[in-house]
Amino acid sequence: MKKKALWMLLTVFTLLVLVVAGCSNNDEANSEGEDSNSQDTTDSESAEEGSGGSSTFVFGRGADSEQLDPSKVTDGESIYVTNQIYDTLVRYEQEGTEVVPALATEWDTSDDGLEWTFQLRDDVTFHDGTDFTAEDVVFNFERWTEGAEYVYYGYMFGASDENPSGIIENVEATGDYEVTFTLSEPNAPFLNTLAMPPFGIASPDAIEEHGDDYFKNPVGTGPFIFEEWKQDDSITLSKNEDYFGETAKVDTVIFRVIPDNGARFMELQSGSIDAMNGMNPQDIQQAEDDEALQIIRRPSMNVSYMAMNTDKEGPLKDKKVRQAINLAIDKEKLLSLFEGIGKPAKNPMPPSLWGYNDDVEDYGYDVEEAKSLLAEAGYGDGMSITLYTMSNPRPYLPQPKFAAQAIQEMLKEVNVDVEIVENEWDSHLSATENGDHDMAFLGWTGDNGDPDNFLYVLLDKDNAKKGSAGNIAFYKNDELHDILKQAQTELDQEKRVGLYEEAQEIIHEDAPWFPIAHTTPPLAVKKEVQNYIPHPTGSEPFNYLELN
Repeated sequence: MKKKALWMLLTVFTLLVLVVAGCSNNDEANSEGEDSNSQDTTDSESAEEGSGGSSTFVFGRGADSEQLDPSKVTDGESIYVTNQIYDTLVRYEQEGTEVVPALATEWDTSDDGLEWTFQLRDDVTFHDGTDFTAEDVVFNFERWTEGAEYVYYGYMFGASDENPSGIIENVEATGDYEVTFTLSEPNAPFLNTLAMPPFGIASPDAIEEHGDDYFKNPVGTGPFIFEEWKQDDSITLSKNEDYFGETAKVDTVIFRVIPDNGARFMELQSGSIDAMNGMNPQDIQQAEDDEALQIIRRPSMNVSYMAMNTDKEGPLKDKKVRQAINLAIDKEKLLSLFEGIGKPAKNPMPPSLWGYNDDVEDYGYDVEEAKSLLAEAGYGDGMSITLYTMSNPRPYLPQPKFAAQAIQEMLKEVNVDVEIVENEWDSHLSATENGDHDMAFLGWTGDNGDPDNFLYVLLDKDNAKKGSAGNIAFYKNDELHDILKQAQTELDQEKRVGLYEEAQEIIHEDAPWFPIAHTTPPLAVKKEVQNYIPHPTGSEPFNYLELN
């Protein structure tokens, strides 16, 4: 109760500040000066018509973006914003992962799957006024081979220090508005991969102009144009009037950082924001009962998990210890913290994807068996390990701190002493990518509707590279690697299903994770917001939504 009361007091104070800020002069608020209240003025006009008839959509979230160059990030908070600024060659349909045209209008591939040719739009300009052509596509793909910081390129195309291009042997402008890709091997997810937001096409002129600062000066072709970033506070975008697709119905989009779930919900209730994610599960019913609000649930294509660092010297290198930890955690009790928005996970990919192996049996909850396995591994007298958690809520893990405390208490029953290390989102990502942890919470929202995007990205040895690890268990299994690589090159989906089912059995036996849940993350939205359709990949362009 003390914590709740404290947050209520803090929230009331925040709202008072917003009211005072809302009285300030609009011109001053929209200047490029350092006035700390400038953003609050815009926020207080959320969803209302301004003096010039403009409209603003304010989205509240729990953490800031890492950066705004989508090719260098893996976090959803960054992608949420860049999804508004950039276009990819192809995109997903509005409610699923079927691929439809975007910057490319049509495409074809050779019978062996090694050559892909795309016809491009000839009426597109970047936000800096330069024309979009096939040479810009070539420039971006060549840029993404320049180093490990282009994380998703490495994840999806198998790039490495030894082979920086990965499976893409060549990208060539075969006409002003035609580009051809030559692959070294067939790649079944290739077309779906190209639709992923990290492969948004950036302006070469802007990249060259801003150099190392491009990450905070993004220039794409998308429905919104970047205007301003106040770190840990807000990001402001404006409508692209010259967009080749469906022009946005709102003039301005503001992403606001409000770290506490409860404070964010109170701001939604007060009207200072229009929509929010990262709800406390206990607030969902209150939102559903509020005539001014609506709850929209994102389709589930995610997983939350606790990774165990198999590369770090210590007890977690032993498979029996990892299996024991799986047995020692009461998953049903843990999921009570999700209050109905999570279903228990037993595999590293969600059951909504084809290739899911439902025959895998979860470890279940068995304290005595856990103690027996720990004794066999030489840890019957106990051990001490760390559990790294993010402080910010995530769509797949709404209350990470409470989840960490619950696991800490459960593992005490088997003489495992857990030290919780809590970090802000950016620090948590850095620590886990570098392997500082023994155990760590993380999760994943699927990018392209293909099992490869879960199993290969999160658990293959290729992605266990310190400093950029997608596989934060640093789990390396050669048999699994061979299966996953075979599945990438196999174009027969039925055969791929069998390979992914086999892969899940291997992962289950080796237990590099404690899989936690698959969620249907709720978004709370004002009733005035119409046509907000959340996408299963975790973010959606805002040019379709309307404010009535």
